[in-house]
Amino acid sequence: MSPRTRRSYDQYCSAARALDLVGDRWTLLIVRELLAGPRRYTDLHADLPGVSTDVLASRLRDMERDGLTTRRRLPPPGAAYVYELTPRGRELLPVLQALGAWGGPELGERRPTDAVRAHWFALPLLRALRAAAQEDGLVEVRLEEGDFHLYVGDGAGPDGAVYGDGPAPAEPDVRLALDAGTCAAVSRGDLGLAEAVRDGRIRVTGEGPLAKALLRA
Repeated sequence: MSPRTRRSYDQYCSAARALDLVGDRWTLLIVRELLAGPRRYTDLHADLPGVSTDVLASRLRDMERDGLTTRRRLPPPGAAYVYELTPRGRELLPVLQALGAWGGPELGERRPTDAVRAHWFALPLLRALRAAAQEDGLVEVRLEEGDFHLYVGDGAGPDGAVYGDGPAPAEPDVRLALDAGTCAAVSRGDLGLAEAVRDGRIRVTGEGPLAKALLRA
């Protein structure tokens, strides 16, 4: 347990209690990263530009104390510690998706100071895919900034992952090729996924039910 005394709003309200746990700066963004499955500290730090090592370590300790994450050591030859979400932590997925949908209109044009990682578009695209096609499947997404993959449907990938960096670990049900501008437009709600496919802004390849559903949407 962390020796630090937990700060609290001291309000008998479920929203206040939730913010006691996840309202600190960086906490929900750490959850966003861990929805990809177990991550090493160095990987988390690399994909959270702007966070200090002290703050990241403190947040991870708090999240472990509060039952949102666990830490375990990988077997050899890895032998590194990784952080992962508990089932309680994974329940924050719809919270992050709702927050992303609400914040989408705030994206605007990318600022010169804005960092970007390809997988930061994973959750908005997952939400759009679930709305556009009532089919499950493994999706590989290709951007100039990098590749990532998504697990669409009720099931999840290894270790409960919702998405992952890099190409799909198995033959995907569908491949999507698009640019960051299209991802941003979908995230903002300016462009529907089906419309982007029809307009050729998203290239769809694959023979599975999910690919066919997207092509006829």
